[in-house]
Amino acid sequence: MKLGALDALKQAVGTTWSDPQTQGTLRDLFGTGRDVLSNGSKVIADAATTIAGQGDQTSQVRGSELGFDVSQVKDTLGGLQVRADDRGDDYNREGQFGPAWQDVDGNGCDTRNDILARDLTAVRKDGKCTVVSGHLEDPYTARGIDYQRGRATSSAVQIDHLVPLKNAWQSGARNLSQERRVQLANDPLNLLAVDGPTNQAKSDKDAGEWLPANAAFQCQYVERQVLVKAKYGLWVTNSERDAMAGVLDRCQQ
Repeated sequence: MKLGALDALKQAVGTTWSDPQTQGTLRDLFGTGRDVLSNGSKVIADAATTIAGQGDQTSQVRGSELGFDVSQVKDTLGGLQVRADDRGDDYNREGQFGPAWQDVDGNGCDTRNDILARDLTAVRKDGKCTVVSGHLEDPYTARGIDYQRGRATSSAVQIDHLVPLKNAWQSGARNLSQERRVQLANDPLNLLAVDGPTNQAKSDKDAGEWLPANAAFQCQYVERQVLVKAKYGLWVTNSERDAMAGVLDRCQQ
């Protein structure tokens, strides 16, 4: 099935699509579209040459399949502020970013189930929202995982924040409003269903400390991190910027 890249981008950005800051960032980032094949599951096609004024429809396609113009991503990375992380012991996930997995888009389903439904195939639900089973082609390890909801099995597939919330807090999110931080924590652009143990191993590491073992996914991983950092006005460290730039240098235009 072919889906427009513009529609795919809207799905990844989510409810903040019409936000002026988001629109400006997307205009800077998204150049001429190209066909992108990710994990052999879906193809996003059609050139996306305009961003604003296209309505509010979305398509059910995982955000990891977006194709960005690499030169524009490099320019955006170059525009991010570079400074040391604001280290401290005051990070509190729930206090600063709200309880996990809220229903910020008002569709009646929590964010975790929204992302599972987006990223898994062969999805089965209990009712409207709760994903009880499905199959994940894990972008971090390039291996398949059969997901089964249950106390002992749900953790096999976890929802990763590509820019970890602790990293976000230490790189400028403390200066955002509570509402904006809740948006960041539930933003589909910053969320991905992945292998649970790999997510735990990544923890709150930035790109200078951790990249997916699946080298074929590293470009999309860094591209989305750059977009998230730009969207929410977050900075990068020297080592983080250098690692991101190194990955982008290896990406195809």
